[in-house]
Amino acid sequence: MACWYEGPLAAFDTETTGVDVETDRIVSAALVVQDAPGSRPRETRWLVNPGVPVPAGATLVHGLTDEYLQRNGRWPAPVMYEVAQALAEQARVGRPLVVMNAPFDLTLLDRELRRHRASSLARWFERTPLLVLDPWVLDKHLDRYRKGGRTLTDLCAQYQVPLDAAHDAAADAVAALEVARAVGRRFAARLEGLSPGELHTLQAVWHAAQARGLQAWFARSGTEEVVDPAWPLRPDLPAAA
Repeated sequence: MACWYEGPLAAFDTETTGVDVETDRIVSAALVVQDAPGSRPRETRWLVNPGVPVPAGATLVHGLTDEYLQRNGRWPAPVMYEVAQALAEQARVGRPLVVMNAPFDLTLLDRELRRHRASSLARWFERTPLLVLDPWVLDKHLDRYRKGGRTLTDLCAQYQVPLDAAHDAAADAVAALEVARAVGRRFAARLEGLSPGELHTLQAVWHAAQARGLQAWFARSGTEEVVDPAWPLRPDLPAAA
């Protein structure tokens, strides 16, 4: 049987109004599914009118303006339902889902479901768990002493993966999927014996350790920033908007 990185994979990505998972909103999302390495990914895209202003800084990143989203975007409630349903389908068929920096995108989706559907992401996976592969966590654990950044752009350069139209949700999802495959191949001796389910569990442990290390570094440098160790989804907060 082929290793997970040579088999079917899906990937998910979002573009947003900002970087606060509790208050910012999703303006676009994409799910890509690839049946085998080298095959053409199937893409599903969603464009959202978030119902709140899009800051100029966010527009500079992804190019989506208020005017464009109001004219072309859909209301969040049906979109969030469709996105959660699409991810649940990946879990149902046992297809691992690649999400770069998973606690960001998946927590944002969870908060949007709470905000617009009176639901939660966890409810969609009560029967069949989602199997997440996070290139950021994998790379940081497997090549922990490498210097330099670990953004998607950095990882694409490191693993020689093309990244066209960065900060387009579908393009970023495809790139993250290919990075996950490249990480698997480079570290095959350490990963090929692990199932996606086992790797999902290990990533939660690895991310927590990475968070503790970063928190200690912040403490030594006098920074008050708090690092959340939860992965792939941050716990809900009573104050969530």
